Amino acid sequence: MADFKVVVADPKTKSYQFDVTGAEANKFIGKSIGETVEGAAVGLPGYSIKITGGSDKSGMVMRPDLPGPRRQRILVANGKGYSPVAKGVRRRKMMRGNEIAPDIIQINTVVVEYGNETIEKILAGPEEEAVEEAPAEE
Repeated sequence: MADFKVVVADPKTKSYQFDVTGAEANKFIGKSIGETVEGAAVGLPGYSIKITGGSDKSGMVMRPDLPGPRRQRILVANGKGYSPVAKGVRRRKMMRGNEIAPDIIQINTVVVEYGNETIEKILAGPEEEAVEEAPAEE
C-alpha cells in the first residue's frame, strides 16, 4: 500500500502538507506531472490540484521531461534536479521519471481550482460553539 506526503501550495497564501494513505493514495498512482487530481483525495473537497513534481525515498527528484515511473541516469545540462557550476557544463545524474509510482514519498502540487471554503477553514474542522457565561455580579 502506498503512503504519500502531499504538499499543496496555495499561490494566494502558503503551502500545506497532508499525509495520504490507503484508497486516497491510489488516486495518485499512475498520474504524471501536469495532471490534475480532485482535492478530495487530500481532504480538500471542491478543490482541484495539479501535480508539479515530487521525490522518492532516497531524494531523487521527478523530472517532467523523463517518461515513466522508474529511475534513469540521464545527461543533464539544466532543469530540475541539476544546477551547473559553469555555463555549458553537463553531468550524468540519476533522475526519476514523471509518473507517480508506489515508491514515491513526496508529491508536490499546486491549487488550480478553489472550493467554496478556504483551506484554513477546512483544516480547522467543525468549530464547537462555546457558550460564554456572563460574569456573576456581587
